[in-house]
Amino acid sequence: MSNFRVTSIIDGDTFEVSPQWKWNGETGTRVRPTGYDAPELHTYGGQAAKDKLSRLIYGEEVELRTAYKVDRGRLVCDVYLRGKNLADYFPEYQ
Repeated sequence: MSNFRVTSIIDGDTFEVSPQWKWNGETGTRVRPTGYDAPELHTYGGQAAKDKLSRLIYGEEVELRTAYKVDRGRLVCDVYLRGKNLADYFPEYQ
């Protein structure tokens, strides 16, 4: 797809980007990376996962590649940071 700046971290596996993404006639700012599933914020480890994602990508430029679907307003796609799949940074959640 293209490169986007990370503007907000929602939880360990959801974040927002700027500008908006466009895919299959839909647009939005929320992204859900493929390849890992972090704990929910209200569960054990959830805040740690959010903190880790924030340290990695907040304010950074990421590349959104192959998109699969839009789920609850989030674009589910492959996300790359400096050429490496974001999921590779989270082996504990694969």
